[in-house]
Amino acid sequence: MSSDETPNVPTPRNSREAVREKAQQVHAQQSRARLMRRIIIGAIAVVAVGAIGTAVTLAVSAQVSKPQLSPTGMDGDGVIVTNLVPSATNGDTLATPTPDASDAGAEETPTPEPTASERVDIHIYVDYLSPDAGEFERANARQLANWINEGAVTVSYHPVALLTASSNGTKYSLRAAAAAACVATHSPDQFYAFNHDLLDDQPKVGSDGLSDVELADVAGAVGVDNTKAVRSCIEDADFVTWAKEATTRALDGPLAGSDDLVLTSAPMIVANGEAYVGALDDPSEFSQFVLTVASDAYYQETATPTPAPTATPTETPAK
Repeated sequence: MSSDETPNVPTPRNSREAVREKAQQVHAQQSRARLMRRIIIGAIAVVAVGAIGTAVTLAVSAQVSKPQLSPTGMDGDGVIVTNLVPSATNGDTLATPTPDASDAGAEETPTPEPTASERVDIHIYVDYLSPDAGEFERANARQLANWINEGAVTVSYHPVALLTASSNGTKYSLRAAAAAACVATHSPDQFYAFNHDLLDDQPKVGSDGLSDVELADVAGAVGVDNTKAVRSCIEDADFVTWAKEATTRALDGPLAGSDDLVLTSAPMIVANGEAYVGALDDPSEFSQFVLTVASDAYYQETATPTPAPTATPTETPAK
């Protein structure tokens, strides 16, 4: 090998330029990669924002397009019970539902006599999750049904939702009140049976309560007419907004049949404008309250002012 046939080895200067060029290429590739990542992330963000916007728009549109429904057959947000029909579950007449066995319930209670003008007007505000509401219903259902059949009273049940936050987020009180309105609207003759069953066999406070499907099943079990409409009404939550507003109206007052009472608890029982403050599980005490109210109404109706005596003119003898 001659001396001029040296190996093709890069000089130090050429080596530095090659390294620099390689570094520039790597930097350019990294820059392009970062740019592509930004473009992709930006595109994903635009798509996500668009999807969220579309979802919000659809939700708002659905809310706006769905009419605010109100139940029918209600008077002052209450259901007047006039027909006590047999329950489909057992065929027994609901005129005499059996209360819990107790010493108080074992006594015969007198029936208030209807006045010449009208019956005693009883309004019962119920929260279907309230243990007290269930206790009152179980203790007094028999005599209330008897009074209704005998024409001594009118009874209106007002579903309210005071314990909405006491069912693990399922809003059972609210949904149950709305379900009661569904039955009152589409199958009013079975409202009493549905109302009684929800109060007689309640879920516990702090539990999930019944689902909408289970509420609809209870309605079917008591033999509602137009089962499909009732189930659809309950499962679609048609009257949930009404139940909220009815509860607010009761809290603001005055309650139906009263001048100045407001809802303070559930149950709250008002007879001829007077609130019952006695024991909820004592039918005798409640019966005495209703008899007193009926008696007061009777005396107010029949009492008439006594005319004041007038002087009888006498003739003066002529002189």
